[in-house]
Amino acid sequence: MVRLELFGGFRVTIGALVVPDEAWHRRKMSALIKLLCLAPKHRLRRDQITAALWPDLTPAAAAANLRKTVHYIRHMLPEQHYETNPIVAEGDLLGLPVEHIWVDVVAFRTQVVQARERRDLEAYAEVVELYRDGLLPEDDDEWTASYRFDLRRDYVAILEEYAGILEAAGLLEETARVAHTLIELDPLIESAHVCLMRVLALAGRRAEALRQYEVLRRVLQVELGIEPGPEAQRMHEEVRVRQVTEPALTSALWERVGTLRMVSGDPRGAVKAYTSALERTTGQADAARLHRLLASAHLDRHQVALAEPHLARAEAMTTDPAEAARLACLRGEVDCLNSDLDRALHNALRARALAAVHGTAEDRARAEEAIAMVSHVRGDWRRGLDAELRRAGGQLDTDTFVGPFDIHQCIGQFHLYSDELSRDVEQYARTTLAHASDAGVVRVQAFAWCLLGESLLLHEQFDEAAGCLGQSAELHASLGSTSGALPWQRLAEVAVCQQRYDEVGPALRRASAIATVSPMARHVWQRIHATAAFARLERGEPEQAARSIRAAAAAAARYGGCPTCGALLHPIAAETYAALGDCEPARAHAVAAARIAERFGGSAWQAMASSSAASAALVEGDPRAAGAAFTAAAAGYERVGHAYWARRSRRQAAGAAGLAGLADQDGNVHGTPRP
Repeated sequence: MVRLELFGGFRVTIGALVVPDEAWHRRKMSALIKLLCLAPKHRLRRDQITAALWPDLTPAAAAANLRKTVHYIRHMLPEQHYETNPIVAEGDLLGLPVEHIWVDVVAFRTQVVQARERRDLEAYAEVVELYRDGLLPEDDDEWTASYRFDLRRDYVAILEEYAGILEAAGLLEETARVAHTLIELDPLIESAHVCLMRVLALAGRRAEALRQYEVLRRVLQVELGIEPGPEAQRMHEEVRVRQVTEPALTSALWERVGTLRMVSGDPRGAVKAYTSALERTTGQADAARLHRLLASAHLDRHQVALAEPHLARAEAMTTDPAEAARLACLRGEVDCLNSDLDRALHNALRARALAAVHGTAEDRARAEEAIAMVSHVRGDWRRGLDAELRRAGGQLDTDTFVGPFDIHQCIGQFHLYSDELSRDVEQYARTTLAHASDAGVVRVQAFAWCLLGESLLLHEQFDEAAGCLGQSAELHASLGSTSGALPWQRLAEVAVCQQRYDEVGPALRRASAIATVSPMARHVWQRIHATAAFARLERGEPEQAARSIRAAAAAAARYGGCPTCGALLHPIAAETYAALGDCEPARAHAVAAARIAERFGGSAWQAMASSSAASAALVEGDPRAAGAAFTAAAAGYERVGHAYWARRSRRQAAGAAGLAGLADQDGNVHGTPRP
């Protein structure tokens, strides 16, 4: 086994033998190995290699240099030190012997996926340890720049996630060390400064927290000419004036940590942080609120038995009617999970009544979301939305209803992919649009235009879909900057399906700009990145697609994710990694898709799981199993009328069958089929 390391510098180990630096007596010898280490499946065409290593030479001269370089590498060490050629030729391709090598960059990317899946400290620590000083820090070759940038971006995202998990676990010194590392990497990462300020304050090191704020203020002023953001300013002021006693301040900071973990989709970390806050609080109202937050964090993982005692304590301790509205929402969620839907609706309506008088706009929004979700589980969401349109009318166009329409959009996605419900989504959208137009309610019109466009898109009526989605985007724009990401994302998807790739980037940039400030962030970021990966994959750029998949994972770690709205991610991710020859991440996404299919049921969800499994089977060298899974995916898509994806899966099944035929002839699988 040959161990190839690129992080912290180039190093090759063959068995127990470390290849000395002087063995690479020509610089291009090591450059060729590095280039192949970073290449998809560790192989490249000869012209790609010569363009990277000898860009200034004529093709003939560069090809001659490549032949000499390969010769030098193959004869660099005595034969007894390796069992196979270090450079493998296959037609016009040159590559590394993949069965005999371990590459740290590949391991890093695989472990990033595993760390995010497992969400434990040991997994994150292994990723951080592997990165060391970054990719080939002493190399200045132009072709390494993009690889170095991508890996550094992934490393920064992992460090931010790692710091959050450490902080929630109460490991403050370790959190401070990771935050310092982030600041050393990029002093302009304001969230790292804020994290460091917070853990210093939690550790009782107030003076250091104040000094860190001054460091942040100076850096931002010198580099960007701006002041620190609201979160940093608020924390600085709390620590500076000591408006509360030390235990109360500590409790408030731990509560904030818990809230950050909930936003980033880490309810386990939130439970740890809220528990720390509860242990330090002294007031009854604060304790009641923390019990409510703990119940909410447990319910996020559907752990009713763990949530119930906290919810009961909060209900017994609470006298504030606004807090009672929040508790009624949670009680309705418990009832919903316990299948007591009548009682769940009663509590959701009670929450709305209390919030309307005593609560904030966010409380009112959560109550509306609870009603929508109960209606969805009861099977009468469509009637409920129509009733809401008649009841609230023009109030639906106020900011109060931005949040609730997150859940309506999410439920709409579920209907698009459900066996029974998908059949008449188009008609339902048209009926809702007519009612909303008669009532003059812009938000519901925008929702209905989007749902209609999505239905037409999945039925392969691309031109009509684009028109509907464009109308939805325009109406959302009239409501402000925080809505409309979904129709722009779907417009990009239409463009990919029609191979109008120049339209994809502008549409996704519009969607991204809205998602940055939208309460729909957890619903759209994964789909935005998945669409970008889909476009790159269709253009034959799997390495670029993988960058988008990794960005999707980082977005989910920061904003949380939604399995319904992120439906496209796993099959595209599995296909991307299969095209790159990366088994473990392909299989990880196949497993994730299978879990979602098991949770929701239905042909479309199962089709996505089958497609993901097919891609994993391909990269694992089983084209026959892949062909069967692609065929199953096509049948599933056909059952719900998703014509484009059904045709695409049929083509993939045919490609897998061709590979199976080749394998029968010579026992070797030569590559993965392109869609």
